[in-house]
Amino acid sequence: MRTSEETLAALRSKPHYSIGDLLQIMQVLRSENGCPWDKEQTHQSIRQDFLEECYEVIEALDADSVPMMREELGDVLLQVVFHCQIETELSHFTFNDICDELCRKLVVRHPHVFGDLSVSDSEEVLKNWDSIKKETKQQKTAADTLDSVCKALPALMYAQKLGKRAGRAGMDWNSAEDAFAYIRKETDELEEAMQSGGQQQIEEELGDLLFSCVNTARHLHVDAETALRGAAEKFRRRFAETERLVTADGKDMASLDIEALDRYWDIAKQTSR
Repeated sequence: MRTSEETLAALRSKPHYSIGDLLQIMQVLRSENGCPWDKEQTHQSIRQDFLEECYEVIEALDADSVPMMREELGDVLLQVVFHCQIETELSHFTFNDICDELCRKLVVRHPHVFGDLSVSDSEEVLKNWDSIKKETKQQKTAADTLDSVCKALPALMYAQKLGKRAGRAGMDWNSAEDAFAYIRKETDELEEAMQSGGQQQIEEELGDLLFSCVNTARHLHVDAETALRGAAEKFRRRFAETERLVTADGKDMASLDIEALDRYWDIAKQTSR
């Protein structure tokens, strides 16, 4: 059996590493003679790291950068292995247990591939997937399916998933026009709250307005999270162009009133997308 030093030497000199090596490296880092920082970490202490790495993968996908994807997907895998090692040390489960459960799930949810079920298109595949998921997770009511939506999702994604699942149970508008009409209704209620309500009521009505916008986006087949991010990015670009125009005129943005800035903003809108 190899000594600890022999193991370290072997891991240092590998010409090519595999998932088994990654699992072993993480075990070494968390071991008694491993890395002080890695040994101190808990699920909660690295929770934010996991979230940030996932967002960086999305950034890589949006950039369509293969090298960036490879690196960022590796960072997400590191987080999976890190959390798994913590649970392995507690004798709760191992990486193989994760793989086993995932493979079983994929086989069960693809009866049209691993069984004798026939499907005509992707829409039918998704319908069967949802039905099997509901059965395997013992979701007996429509409310159960809403309760199962991940509550840690960004608010727009969470709201859109809730609306979609409620729609499957029949609680939905008939058209985008009907959903859009609710935006007008919620806008009026927010305006009333701003005039006479307290901060809590204003927050509630603003939330209702945002939720109505998300439902309208869903009926228009638009992802609300993507749409808002696009608008935010457009604002960032136009802000930068506005600042450039102001500076080019020898002025300072902070010294101008909103009317003057709006004039520069209108010019920026014409020169930047």
